[in-house]
Amino acid sequence: MAFVSSLLANIERHSLMKSLEKDLGYIFKNRSLLEKALTHPSMLPPGQGVDFERFEFLGDRVLGLVIASWLFKEFPQEKEGDLAKRFAALVQKETLVKVARAIKLDSVMIMKQEKSSSQNKCLETLLADGCEALICALYLEGGFKAAKSFIQHYWQEYLKETNTPPCDPKSILQEWAQAQGKTHPLYVVLQTSGPAHAPCFTVEVRIEGFDPVQGKGSSKRQAEKEAAQRMFKIVHP
Repeated sequence: MAFVSSLLANIERHSLMKSLEKDLGYIFKNRSLLEKALTHPSMLPPGQGVDFERFEFLGDRVLGLVIASWLFKEFPQEKEGDLAKRFAALVQKETLVKVARAIKLDSVMIMKQEKSSSQNKCLETLLADGCEALICALYLEGGFKAAKSFIQHYWQEYLKETNTPPCDPKSILQEWAQAQGKTHPLYVVLQTSGPAHAPCFTVEVRIEGFDPVQGKGSSKRQAEKEAAQRMFKIVHP
């Protein structure tokens, strides 16, 4: 019975992997590269998640190079500051998670599944990390061309969706505070929870004359952005 269950599980995973490769537009010859990119360190003994972390590191750089060069060519009249705003929006966790879900990475990636709503929110960072690791695997086997093809296919809609450079919520809130003659928003970390591979930060933003507002995220910066976004909806409904 155990053999049958294992066999069925292997068949199902093989089917999921084939589906992923179809979404990627690339068939891996070295399947071990793909497996390394899909196995999060949280599922391995301590010290054995080095490959994933290295893949994530390189994938992040490949993504950055593709996006930066793409923006440079796509918006020849924009200044460096505006290009930087577009770049930040395209490589942020939220965009990576959207792409990860588009290719159904959550169904094939080997990672711990958390139950609580707060941890589910913070575990989005696992999908973002997995997407970067996957880009690395594409780059290592298929070269820059394969990685670039994947990135341009799935990031195209996000690059085209804004006519003007996007603004960071923290910058928007700070500009509002300055216009109102108030001091700069104050961000305070209230709590850090969760395991090392999936931390969850709770940050509070304070502005004189308004009740504090909290935000959560897988990084301090992400939590600050969420808090700023929520606060701005209150001060500027």
